[in-house]
Amino acid sequence: MPRIFDSPSAFFDHGFDTVIDVRSPAEFAEDHVPGAINLPALSNEERAEVGTMYTQVSPFLARKLGASLVLRNVADHIAGPLKDYDGSWQPLVYCWRGGQRSGVFTTILKEIGWRADTVKGGYQSYRKLVQTYLYDGSLPHNLILLDGYTGTAKTALLPRLAARGVQTIDLEGLAGHRGSLLGAMPGGQPAQRGFETALVQRLLALDPDKPTIVEAESSKIGQINLPPALWARMVAAPRIDLTAPLSARVTYIADDYADILRDPATVRDRLSPLRRIRGHKTVDHWQTLQDARDFTGLAAALMRDHYDKSYAKSRRLNDRAILGSVHADTLNDSGLNMAADAIAKLVRNAL
Repeated sequence: MPRIFDSPSAFFDHGFDTVIDVRSPAEFAEDHVPGAINLPALSNEERAEVGTMYTQVSPFLARKLGASLVLRNVADHIAGPLKDYDGSWQPLVYCWRGGQRSGVFTTILKEIGWRADTVKGGYQSYRKLVQTYLYDGSLPHNLILLDGYTGTAKTALLPRLAARGVQTIDLEGLAGHRGSLLGAMPGGQPAQRGFETALVQRLLALDPDKPTIVEAESSKIGQINLPPALWARMVAAPRIDLTAPLSARVTYIADDYADILRDPATVRDRLSPLRRIRGHKTVDHWQTLQDARDFTGLAAALMRDHYDKSYAKSRRLNDRAILGSVHADTLNDSGLNMAADAIAKLVRNAL
């Protein structure tokens, strides 16, 4: 009988030796059960070929072609990645809907003697549980927002707080984006589904009865939308204000965004949309600073002419209760450690 799971945490604590996702590499890349390995029953190209034949030629011929391809691929996996597993190995196999791909794969594994099983409903059943967790009802977590102007090193403080025993969620890390106009990271962002899987996994690892620090964000980080249940908690959460001198913030941003600021084409492309908001004269000035390789001057101008104005406006529209304020004179290693100590103290006092 296929295994039935009733929560995302049940998927994470499945009890099998290995979870095998037999969907195509493209499907797997978009999202998958955490810890699963990808042994595709059909490649991306094979899946497209079978699908086209099914709709345009004949369902029978498509199933016939698909069966031959799946059997060939399963044989390659058994002779390759699975060749060293002994008879006690117990894998859990899933495909898109828990149908033919996982069924054929599991049947062959069982015939060999492995104690294989499938997931009822496949990946879709897992996805529905994630959606229910993030889109229906409310989260039980006690969030505190770490708030402050751009360049106050909020993200850099999260691992320091974690080292001090404070629960944290790094939303920008999960979203693969620094949450600002120039915030794209190497490698790009995950798919929305992949982000949500990583988010649920992180939330389930936290103690909901203890405070959790989350950096104050908008409802969208790059191209990733924050799910409603999380956003509702963030909107209602109290905040800790982090401040630092403009000079310290400029130095920090010039260093943290060095990969972007030193790329003329990227800067020009990402600043161009701001011409409608800040005006051509202002954006031309930013571009002149970049062309002159005055990265510190560019960081300062962006703070003064764009980021600080945007932050001040958002604060007026989204005022929240304040647990306390922390000022960092510097944002070097010692300054960040002192700020982390002060924030951790405020969090402990909130218990």
